[in-house]
Amino acid sequence: MRPRTKQKAAEKPAAPRKTAVAKLVQPPKRDIDDDADDRQRVGVQSLGRAFAILEAVARRREGIGLAELSKLVGLHNSTTFHLAKTMVALGYLRQEKDSKRYRVGRPLFALAASALDEIEMVNVATPVLEDLSRETSESSHFAVRMGDAVVVIARTSGPGAFQLTDRVGVVRPAHCTALGKIILASLRPDQLDRFLERTDMKPSTAKSITNSSVLLREIVEIRRTGIAFDDGEFNPEVRCVAVPVTDFTGQVIGALGISGPIWRLSNQALHNSAQIVRSAASRLSTEFGARDATKAP
Repeated sequence: MRPRTKQKAAEKPAAPRKTAVAKLVQPPKRDIDDDADDRQRVGVQSLGRAFAILEAVARRREGIGLAELSKLVGLHNSTTFHLAKTMVALGYLRQEKDSKRYRVGRPLFALAASALDEIEMVNVATPVLEDLSRETSESSHFAVRMGDAVVVIARTSGPGAFQLTDRVGVVRPAHCTALGKIILASLRPDQLDRFLERTDMKPSTAKSITNSSVLLREIVEIRRTGIAFDDGEFNPEVRCVAVPVTDFTGQVIGALGISGPIWRLSNQALHNSAQIVRSAASRLSTEFGARDATKAP
């Protein structure tokens, strides 16, 4: 006689009725909303990672390498690299050519300077601009490079009537503004060549420089004197003067200048104010750690 063995539940064939029910009750099919939810989850995850990278870079004033950055944000090197590469392409991060370290890009100032007075550069620059405006009775500006243009990240108005109303965060072309020409004069020869190759120097007024040879001659003079002028080149009713601002490395990090209406700020008055602007720029450079900032360029 063969012993009876109890069949395990997993080995029992499904009852005909249960099989029929299973065929009727199929798992729900994915619809377009499910796919959209998945894409949203992936998008949110990528955004979260990108902002984590941005915040980590922003906390490192000296810049940060890929390996350290990946460790800080808890991502694989390849994932961090591709996200950082995208942000570099968009301008929100920049990567130093030699050290390959990542730093925060200039477009962030255009986004943040309009709302956040706490930005360090703005906080440092504003008292200097306020004193400059009081001394010259004109609007004062501090601008930094943003691609092939400049963005004003701090400004103050003078006590005089008819002050300019440019807001913080405004972007201006480099080739026809005093602030912009200071930035162009700080570029290496190869950087300046590339700027001239890719930039369409559209005129803003009848006085705007539109010829690369003319601009190069003016840049040579700016490098010699350390000062740039704008005589109605961007706005026909406005004159400006600007000088460079440097940091502890000796590199030009921005341009400081004043501007005013042509009927009040004559060319002679503009030149007379140049030394006052230069002194303010030296003071601001010292705040940013520049050495020998009190010496004229």
